Amino acid sequence: MLTGQIINGIVSGAMYALVAIGFSLVIGVLDKLNFAHPEVLMFGGFVGVMTVSGMPIPLVFLAAFVAGGLLGLFTEFVTFRRFKSADAKITAALASMALGLVMTDLVHKVWGSEPVPVNLPPGWLTQTVSLGDVRFINVQFVILGISMVLMIGLHLVLKTSRMGRQIRAVAESAQSAALLGIDVRRVTQSVFFISSALAAEAGLLLSLRTGSASSDIGLTFGLKALAIMAIGGLGDLRGAVIGGLLIGLIEAMMYQFGFGRLVEMTVWVAMIAVLMFRPAGIFGGGLHSTEQRA
Repeated sequence: MLTGQIINGIVSGAMYALVAIGFSLVIGVLDKLNFAHPEVLMFGGFVGVMTVSGMPIPLVFLAAFVAGGLLGLFTEFVTFRRFKSADAKITAALASMALGLVMTDLVHKVWGSEPVPVNLPPGWLTQTVSLGDVRFINVQFVILGISMVLMIGLHLVLKTSRMGRQIRAVAESAQSAALLGIDVRRVTQSVFFISSALAAEAGLLLSLRTGSASSDIGLTFGLKALAIMAIGGLGDLRGAVIGGLLIGLIEAMMYQFGFGRLVEMTVWVAMIAVLMFRPAGIFGGGLHSTEQRA
């Protein structure tokens, strides 16, 4: 039982981390908060509704990644690109919030407000495997594996690629990066594409795990990821990963020891406790300082 809850906690934490990383990327590079990000998570789940029964699973994941990335580019175009000045942060955040509400309403119009089943076709994903006395569905290990691959891949991109160096330069100073010949707009678009693609993948993974896609997931799972970003440190990718895994494990242990009714408040209590003593979060310092320490 304990082993099963630990694995469940790690799987949940990995999905939390994917969404929190997306929040951290945007705030770390642009110093702005994208309130449409949880709705991109929601959209990823409905990509699963549309594709999982008619496409090979690898193509389903690719479809969610690309669709989420394109939605991120659209978000950047209609909100943040229009508000570039330093005093327009609140305006951009409110515009992204409005876009998120529009996205939720569109989902209600197409699929309704009730959860929509995501039916995995019979196959190895739905088969079970035993670890001692605990039984798991293969899809849980797929979720964990894909989450880890995406996070490691992002780390390698930021650490070793030309685009990663440009992202870190813009995070340090957009003005200085522009003077060095870096196309700040292209970097900004890349950040939105990557962050939203990760969120959509997390939404797809969550829908595969629960067996349904819901329009409410942005207000629950997505906002938890926002709190996790604050716990780990605004703009700090390492903090987003560690914070996500930590909260996932804490929630699993609360279920294990009979405190399941209190799970929904766990992340908020943890956020208040952390920010009381470390207002910048556990690893507060931003994207560029994270990469310098790595």
